[in-house]
Amino acid sequence: MAKHVGAKLPEDLLEVLKKGKTVCILSTFSEKGLPHTTPIQWIYPKGVESFLISIHKEHTGYHNMVWQKKVMLCFMDEGNVAYSVLGRAGVVRAPSSVHPLMNVVRIDIIDIKSDRSVLTRVDSGIRWGYVSKEAEELCEALLTELKELALVL
Repeated sequence: MAKHVGAKLPEDLLEVLKKGKTVCILSTFSEKGLPHTTPIQWIYPKGVESFLISIHKEHTGYHNMVWQKKVMLCFMDEGNVAYSVLGRAGVVRAPSSVHPLMNVVRIDIIDIKSDRSVLTRVDSGIRWGYVSKEAEELCEALLTELKELALVL
């Protein structure tokens, strides 16, 4: 059974986000009511009540979030981190200062629920690597931009 934990990031989720290695699933709806999911790799907490993501400006998930504003993100990672976060999205930088096709979005938390099971636990989240040195440099630059914005927004 889901347990609502409030509108502030729990310590275990905050620590996972600060590592910059997790993947969350962004859920949105189109204007026609069609559901859409998007894996997000570039995400960083802005305090405990919001976080920043970097997303391609032509991605369907981005267009849906700009239109609808409300989003849901699912986090599952090592240490039995299992949360769903309801939030309100707003674009804070378009385009990103790192890449002209990426935009930065702030998601303010409305509610968080724990998705931990009494029968199972999450031992590991989605793990990913870089396909090239150039990809690694771009990804690191995108995450650095989010970290810097988290301090000034």
